[in-house]
Amino acid sequence: MRATDGAKEEAMDGTSGGTNGTAALIELTGVSKIFHTDEIETHALSEVDLQIGEGEFLSIAGPSGCGKSTLLSLLGLLDSPTEGEYVLDGSPVSGLSGSQRATIRNRHIGFIFQAFNLIGDLTVFENVELPLTYRGMAAAERKERAMKALERVDMPHRIKHYPSQLSGGQQQRVAVARAVVGDPLILLADEPTGNLDSSNGEAVMNLLAELHGDGATICMVTHDPRYADFAESTLHLFDGRIVDRRSNGATRELQAHGYEVVTPERTLS
Repeated sequence: MRATDGAKEEAMDGTSGGTNGTAALIELTGVSKIFHTDEIETHALSEVDLQIGEGEFLSIAGPSGCGKSTLLSLLGLLDSPTEGEYVLDGSPVSGLSGSQRATIRNRHIGFIFQAFNLIGDLTVFENVELPLTYRGMAAAERKERAMKALERVDMPHRIKHYPSQLSGGQQQRVAVARAVVGDPLILLADEPTGNLDSSNGEAVMNLLAELHGDGATICMVTHDPRYADFAESTLHLFDGRIVDRRSNGATRELQAHGYEVVTPERTLS
């Protein structure tokens, strides 16, 4: 049975808002990204308006090629929009130099990648400590922070191991520790379970849920609806446009009452 229009409206959290009354940590206004290759012009993102509140857990879903990873790259200051404005923690990021963007990434943004991206010839401890080294932090403080981060992901007993000596699930736990060690404003996770089996994927998602419960702001790209449901809300992209933003809590409530909640499959007219 499908939800009534009224029930659907209660389940929706707007097309791009949804900060749940908290201050917007991230705000995109009219953001587009166009890639030029020879004579081909590809619109990866088109007029995206988005707010992410402090302490929010948002998942980004959609088919392959819809712009999910491009959006995450813009949020992580790994790329710049062709048009539009990006405000991070109250400050516009346009006009920042390369070194300024790198400093913000190091101090305020934690990245979790599908392929883990650990450095093979560094130990677990050294991988987690590395972002703090770039800050010029004293050795004693680096050690304290790195050990606390590893304890949060239940990996302090592996500090002398190398990535090749760990399972995929363990490597992703170390990657999560590296992402949170600097106490960032936001965690950006790009398919964090993509290279894991279902058991390890579930464990990593439970870890992210715990971090969110402790107050972390998380934005996660995923193609798996099971894992998208761990977030408070899910943003759906199609052909570079936001077509839906739905509260997962409301969705679960509708499903519990026997309603069928339909995921949008095409752009809004």
